[in-house]
Amino acid sequence: MSDGIRVLRGARVALGVSGSIAAYKAVALASALHQAGAIVDVALTADAQRFVQPLSFQAITHRPVFSDLWAPGMETTAGGEGGHSIAHVTLGHESDVLVVAPATAHILAKLALGLADDPVSVTALAARCPLVVAPAMDAGMYNHPATAQNVATLRARGATVVEPEVGHLASGLSGLGRLADPERILDVVRGVLGRNGDLQGRSVTVTAGGTQEPIDPVRFITNRSSGKMGYAIAEAARDRGAAVTLITTPVALRRPAGLAGIIEVETAEQMLRALRDAYETADALIMAAAVADFRAASVADQKIKRGEGGLDLRLEPNPDLLRASADWPNHRGIVRVGFAAETRDLLANAAEKARRKTLDLVVANDVTASGAGFAVDTNAVTLLWPDGRQESLPVQPKTEVAEAVLDAVGVILRGRQPRMEAPSRPRTA
Repeated sequence: MSDGIRVLRGARVALGVSGSIAAYKAVALASALHQAGAIVDVALTADAQRFVQPLSFQAITHRPVFSDLWAPGMETTAGGEGGHSIAHVTLGHESDVLVVAPATAHILAKLALGLADDPVSVTALAARCPLVVAPAMDAGMYNHPATAQNVATLRARGATVVEPEVGHLASGLSGLGRLADPERILDVVRGVLGRNGDLQGRSVTVTAGGTQEPIDPVRFITNRSSGKMGYAIAEAARDRGAAVTLITTPVALRRPAGLAGIIEVETAEQMLRALRDAYETADALIMAAAVADFRAASVADQKIKRGEGGLDLRLEPNPDLLRASADWPNHRGIVRVGFAAETRDLLANAAEKARRKTLDLVVANDVTASGAGFAVDTNAVTLLWPDGRQESLPVQPKTEVAEAVLDAVGVILRGRQPRMEAPSRPRTA
């Protein structure tokens, strides 16, 4: 089983918390980072401690908390003879990323001006790692020209800004200023840590979910796909530095942050059109979506009433997306990966799929096996290559399966030049 998220395992994350009512959400963020495998060091301003105590973070991270600018230094883990050093220097030099969440208008101004008179701002000034800021404040304060200028200054220096959300604010008003959800901030941190990964400069297109083929305005044909496998692959590719385009059907999953693009579709025909557009710049296509093999031959304009008799529904084949992509111009320059969800003759059917659709890799799984079916968080797959090689993986989290698939894709890509310059990911998430 997984012991965390690969890009976060052993990563040093400095978490700066400033004096906002949203400071309690930073506890949840610290917990998520720790559970994902990161080493989390927390710095608190004095005002932050009016909302949440240092002990809350220490109990979660099992690390000392930098809450007093004049306290003794924290022990360094940088090697050498060990010993102690000044806390903000230790954090600034040893951290892989500094996350300020929540970031009040006051702390944003300090960061923009280079002021350093509290544990968070001194750590930021000493830091030599990427900076992520997640603003939280009243809408009027966030929209003020001074705050906008400070945010723009930080962006110009390379900081990543996790935009606040629209919602109910502490003032009792509603507007733009609510701290982003901790899961979204975690997504952004993962993407920032993975910028220089093995897929840096590559463009990866991933499909996810089960297509929905309409019968009438209220009914459709679909399948049991939850989209979890495709989303795990998209997130893992982002964590490796790729510019990821996710083509997704309607699924009950949170949309990942930090992707180059998310395209929402419903039918196989819509997914086909989206694929053609993304195909122009993609270095790899990973088709994790469960595309319906059939659709209604005709779609009723109005809801079909029950009536007294049965319903005869004539179906016709949907386009074969992977097979169609093999006929597009320059298809041999792209790594094409297909999934084979089978209920019998797993390896034989998967090998035939690889041959018929000229795939570079097939990920095969028996959806009737325990822990490997639909709507679960685990999977057990076998990877098949065109030369006959096979690798069977045990039941494990889909996040780990995603990493294994991308390990294989990375090996193939290293033998090929990028087709085009990959689109850059925005710093605003």
